[in-house]
Amino acid sequence: SPGRRGSGSARSAQARGSRVSQPPSFPAGCLCTVGILAYGIICFKKGNTRRSQLMMRARVLAQGLTIASLVGGMVATTVKSRQ
Repeated sequence: SPGRRGSGSARSAQARGSRVSQPPSFPAGCLCTVGILAYGIICFKKGNTRRSQLMMRARVLAQGLTIASLVGGMVATTVKSRQ
């Protein structure tokens, strides 16, 4: 039915809009953070405390960069929408 098609395209436009507001580096940053965390936990379980501590510090750095990427993307989107 025609009504259904119209609402579907509006939904897909909203989905595209929410995807555009998310910088492409954000999902990569999340995956990087999870990978570092997993490796740090593995090192901890194996008894390599020095490497585990290093990975936990790297995880904090990766989280910071991910959040900076998210905030930067939000600022860029806001600036674009104002122009």
